[in-house]
Amino acid sequence: MVGIEVQIQTVLLWILVLKLLQISLYPSLRGSLGDLAYPLSYPLSLLCFSLISWYLGFLHLPVAIAAVFFVLLCALMIIRREYRWSDLRPQLIWDGAFLVGFLYLLEIRIFNPAISFAEKFMDHAFLASVMRNPVAPPLDPWFAGGDLSIYYYLGHWFSGVLGIIVGGESSVVFNLMLPTIAGMAVVSAVACGYLLLPKYRWLPALILLLPNPAVLWHLIAGTPLASIPWESTRVIAGTINEYPIFSFFWGDPHAHILGIFNQILFVTLCLVMYLRYGDLDMRERLILAALLALSLGTMSGLNSWDVLLYAPFYCGVAILTALRYVKQDRRSWLPFLLVPPLSILAYAPLLLSIEGSGILGIGIVPEGSAITSFLLVHGFFIAIFLLYGWRVLHRYPWLLAIPMLMWYAGYGAAGIAILAALLIGLRREWKGEDILAIAGLLVITFCELIYLKDGMGVDYFRMNTVFKFYMGAWVMMGLAAAVIAGRWLSSLQLPRAIPMSLKWICISGVVICLLLIPAYIPLTYGYGSGTLDGAAWLGDRHPGDAAAIRYLGSLEGNLLIVEAIGDDYTYASRISSFTGIPTILGWPGHEIVWRSDDGWYSKRITDVRALYEDPGKSPALLEEYGITHIVVGAFEEEHYLVNLPKTGLILQFDEGGTAVYQVV
Repeated sequence: MVGIEVQIQTVLLWILVLKLLQISLYPSLRGSLGDLAYPLSYPLSLLCFSLISWYLGFLHLPVAIAAVFFVLLCALMIIRREYRWSDLRPQLIWDGAFLVGFLYLLEIRIFNPAISFAEKFMDHAFLASVMRNPVAPPLDPWFAGGDLSIYYYLGHWFSGVLGIIVGGESSVVFNLMLPTIAGMAVVSAVACGYLLLPKYRWLPALILLLPNPAVLWHLIAGTPLASIPWESTRVIAGTINEYPIFSFFWGDPHAHILGIFNQILFVTLCLVMYLRYGDLDMRERLILAALLALSLGTMSGLNSWDVLLYAPFYCGVAILTALRYVKQDRRSWLPFLLVPPLSILAYAPLLLSIEGSGILGIGIVPEGSAITSFLLVHGFFIAIFLLYGWRVLHRYPWLLAIPMLMWYAGYGAAGIAILAALLIGLRREWKGEDILAIAGLLVITFCELIYLKDGMGVDYFRMNTVFKFYMGAWVMMGLAAAVIAGRWLSSLQLPRAIPMSLKWICISGVVICLLLIPAYIPLTYGYGSGTLDGAAWLGDRHPGDAAAIRYLGSLEGNLLIVEAIGDDYTYASRISSFTGIPTILGWPGHEIVWRSDDGWYSKRITDVRALYEDPGKSPALLEEYGITHIVVGAFEEEHYLVNLPKTGLILQFDEGGTAVYQVV
């Protein structure tokens, strides 16, 4: 187990490095982003760090050079006297916003640190692979001889590189990934509120804490508390309906949640373009275009599904912006055109290397979601949008026929979303929140009518479409609903003088409740808590495996191991998952979805069995795959009749029932 002192040191160094990245970039953004430069330099600096370090890995150069770049940039800013205390002091509130998100998620991770269930094995395997051998694309720890060009891994990449720089253990860095995303998301959401709201500018950050209506329904229905989080994300049949706070509490740093901070950042940058474009000179517009391109381009490697939403979103906002400003300056359209090609060029080698099976086509949803289920997912937002636009019905009462006709056709849920979008659009005000609300409503309407085909099978044909697109829809609709609510609150005739003591009592009450939630919601699932070491539970449950993992992790060089193949979402592939060392085949269901099957599936399963059970075939197979070590533990004994060759192997490690043989 990683000692508590080492864990604290890792956390402090992690925060220090993130602060170094942010403060180094901040002065360069003041011209184009103005008062939003300080908060948005948090997520933008992380994206710049990701880009620089990725190219270093792609060129097989030391990735730590990326940190040196920011140190030199910071030194340059100091020499140029870009840092003035009178300027920085008012900005400290943004540091507080970042730390609120970071530290709250850090608390949650302490209550639920174990790399155990769900897809945590996969996400840690990616992270460990990056930290062990930081080349781009990283090696696939579950497919010897392959790499991760079949998946989006940039979130694991920049987390792994940060882990290398701070000298942390991967099992601890794993539990710093979501706190980092939460901190970046909070500061970006508050910046969006600062852009759109005169008061209550923190409201947009609540979309990261807000549960969906299904949670309230289950509380009323008396569903056991431990079951509510899971049940609230399996509302629409055959789909997954996650929302941010569930994903944060669940604790799996998967691509759909790792990308949420960049989604909020991109939306905010688009709205800066829409609302402030006329105030920028050409140089500042070009910088803004470059920032938009960086954010959009990163999506391809962070969570590729986001590109399918935000590329059209950008085009729509760019057109609206051009319509507002092109009459003032006919050259104003030039930066708009630069964003798409620059976003492609940002990670062009990554895009060219993608080899995954990807989307197999487009299908029509045969029957839409049940309206009750649909509202249990999106009801809070849709209620706000309908209230926001209800006056339009006085002018266009026939709009009520749309949901009725759609219901008759079997797509009543889509009809409700279309109605809400039309009510907002026909207001013809085209505020920032209007654009976001309409965009989000169009996304969930799309999911009701169309799905993108993949390899998820007949019963879950639209699972990925809904799963991945709903997070983007939550961001768009959530930000819009929060801003609308903020404007309503601003318009209320509240008492002018609310005692400061009452304000602090209310704030303290909310903070205490948030801090106590992780303590009273069962999050450990029997794996233990009170640490940031996600591998600590192995020492109690599987001490032999834990020792073998430490031993293999201490070895240098390009290793390849053999371990037993088991079912997905089980303890299978535990050695490769915790070391990042590639094995012949990890979770087979995941690999076949990513790669499709051209004959390797049955061959690798058969070959691994032969390696353990047939000493006559084993030497040739060891040479074919380039295996350096064979693992034999309780898991292998359960799956195979182990009969290794008597020669060509040296027992290098044997502890707690787990042995490691070196191939010679």
